[in-house]
Amino acid sequence: MLEQIKVLPRSEKFRLMEALWSDLSIVEEELDSPEWHENALRETVVRVATGEERQVDWDEAKRLSQLYYKTQ
Repeated sequence: MLEQIKVLPRSEKFRLMEALWSDLSIVEEELDSPEWHENALRETVVRVATGEERQVDWDEAKRLSQLYYKTQ
């Protein structure tokens, strides 16, 4: 299956990722975050507080990602 995903166009990979996340996030209580996730969230809070990083909504994040990968 991984080999099939590797050959998909980037736009299809994004659609697949969105579908997977949508399916996984239906029942939040069942999600177990990995240990590193709490540290990553703390680091993000610091970067946002210091102005090093800004928050964007999901639609904007997708748009920025798609723009970034189109230029690669």
